[in-house]
Amino acid sequence: MTQQPRLGHNNPPGPNPSDTLAGIETTPDFTRFRQRNDVFTRAFWDDRVRSKHTDAFFASYRVDARPRKGEGFQPKDFALRNASWLISDIVSNRGGDSGRREGFQAPIQADTPVASQKVEIDDPARMAVEIKRIARFFGADLCGITDYDERWIYATQVDTRDFSEAPVELPEGMTSVIVLGHQMDLPLVQTYPSALAGAATGREYSHEAAIVMQLAAYIRNLGYQAVGSMNDTGLVIPYAIKAGLGEYARNQLVITPEFGPRLRFSKIFTNMPLAHDVPRPLGVKAVCDICTRCADACPVKALPFGPPSDAVANQSAITGVVKWTSDAEKCFSFWAKQGSDCAICLRVCPFNRDFGTWRNRLWLKLALSPLRRLALWLDDRSGRAKRLKPRDWWAG
Repeated sequence: MTQQPRLGHNNPPGPNPSDTLAGIETTPDFTRFRQRNDVFTRAFWDDRVRSKHTDAFFASYRVDARPRKGEGFQPKDFALRNASWLISDIVSNRGGDSGRREGFQAPIQADTPVASQKVEIDDPARMAVEIKRIARFFGADLCGITDYDERWIYATQVDTRDFSEAPVELPEGMTSVIVLGHQMDLPLVQTYPSALAGAATGREYSHEAAIVMQLAAYIRNLGYQAVGSMNDTGLVIPYAIKAGLGEYARNQLVITPEFGPRLRFSKIFTNMPLAHDVPRPLGVKAVCDICTRCADACPVKALPFGPPSDAVANQSAITGVVKWTSDAEKCFSFWAKQGSDCAICLRVCPFNRDFGTWRNRLWLKLALSPLRRLALWLDDRSGRAKRLKPRDWWAG
């Protein structure tokens, strides 16, 4: 795989014409993000983030998890959470001592070569439809396609041997990004914050690892480059928005009309000729402008109030993008102290609903209309955001 030396290359060409439709606004201070500054990576090398709590947090994802007082943090809760991560862990750990943690600090290595015979594609729109069909066949819940945009590629990735910076590894000539959405289990999400709820996250990381590898292998078998990616290589949220999958929200998540914020995303970088989707602004921002339920519910007040801005709390946020930005250090400190991930902001989000039911589809239509305040009033009185007790989840 050809390595592109990206060290120090922070300011690529100007904004894409679709930025306005996607609601993406950059400033002259825009600087591409260095993955070493991700708060999870900083927990290994930065004493401002690392503590006895962070060491225990990462250790709890192995078999030596230590239960603590509180419902949802008992041995079987940690056992289910950790088991849900198994496939993802196998993929990310197969690099051994090479400094590559695939899917998190490095792209997923290809298990199959690019076929020597390239299948000619004379209709990129038709091929895009086929790719989406195959994505669904392998298990993806959503699939959108957008253009390769250098701005959202990390300036550098991380060598996990010493957490130094390393070049991002992508073949030359990438033209498209296929973004896949993976729905999290709604009842498990309702038990946040708990170790039990972490199984909803881990299950989808394991699912997406398999799905992204299979879809990438399909593309390579047709004679085109395809690099599978999860949290590595670049920021997936801008790509998901530009691929028409949803809109950015105050809680730092992508709100989709199918599943609300209850998704994990993966991506594939490819040079296959594919038609690109366009952003679909439905009106989520107008709701977030008047809704602060996620910020109100955050135990450590890591989420912002007020309008979007380019202000950042610390180095774990990208510079020069006007948006709602969380304080990642505060957020992760809570994760570490409780011993598992927290997604209270996801649980309480008014869009966190099962849109397979007609009642919730009707609510969505109301929320995305000028009657959005009425929709929020109805949501407050529905009891929908109430935490499900873990013992009730186990009781079935």
